[in-house]
Amino acid sequence: MNINAAKARSLLYANIRNYFSERGYLEVETPTLSPDLIPEATIDNFGTTFINEFQGSREMYMIPSPEIFIKKLLASGSGSVFEISKCFRNCEQLGQSHNPEFTMLEYYTVGFDEKDSIALTQDMIRKTALSCCPASVLEDFEILSVRDAMIRYAKVDIDELQNPRDLRKAAQDLGLPIPGPESWDDTFNRIFINFVETSISKDHPVCLTDYPKQIECLAKASGNYRRRWELYIGGLEVANCYLEETDKEIAKDYYRREYQKLLSLRSDNGKVIPDVDDSFCETLSKLPKCSGVAIGLDRLLMVESDAKDIDDVLLFPFSQMIGH
Repeated sequence: MNINAAKARSLLYANIRNYFSERGYLEVETPTLSPDLIPEATIDNFGTTFINEFQGSREMYMIPSPEIFIKKLLASGSGSVFEISKCFRNCEQLGQSHNPEFTMLEYYTVGFDEKDSIALTQDMIRKTALSCCPASVLEDFEILSVRDAMIRYAKVDIDELQNPRDLRKAAQDLGLPIPGPESWDDTFNRIFINFVETSISKDHPVCLTDYPKQIECLAKASGNYRRRWELYIGGLEVANCYLEETDKEIAKDYYRREYQKLLSLRSDNGKVIPDVDDSFCETLSKLPKCSGVAIGLDRLLMVESDAKDIDDVLLFPFSQMIGH
């Protein structure tokens, strides 16, 4: 039980709250239990049951992020908002940077695009940093496109390898085993995880921008790329950002495909299959132009306090509660 880490966390949160409040953001507090979730095939969920002798019972779900509620607020005209919330993801590995229950900072800035949010995030981290924060954390972000990162670290130009077969051949040439035919994005992820994520500089923050369009998400697309970025500090992924998609039909098609993937992955293994709110795409169509950033605060606290393991910044790590 690390009380010093708890004191550092308290100070960091106070600094973050002051930063956003001074800039006119509304701090919100949204539910951690929801009757439905956004379908995300790669995120496993915790489920529970609400029981009431008068209302009956129904399945409820622990949120993997506050996004579903915050976007409803934005669509209703809340203006720029931020929230520090508890989030939950099941079936996560217990390792140096993972805990099934974690704390997330999300902030949405009305009128900003994803590039504006890079500058905002760098300024926020610098102005809210703990006094013990290593100087390397506060260095200028190196802004690097995913394409350039793949060329630098894997010698692979994804713009020239848009055919899945050609990308698989490049992966095999790098010594990566490919079990058989697979999608372009699956092969991309093999190369990215093994050659890019393991090689990103730990000496300064690195912001990877312009993700391939094939890596599906609800960030707006521009040509062959999606308008999103991910931030690595100390080699650890700490944040991600999207320019939010507001096209109802694009969102509806994306969620339909995600839900089908989710069903195919979970129908036979007993994993939670959350309900989906079909009207949520209508909510997205009412969003103002905005950019949303999500920061894992446990990881940010790790890099600012130079901790080597997420357990070092948690009062009650999950791994210890279950006896591992």
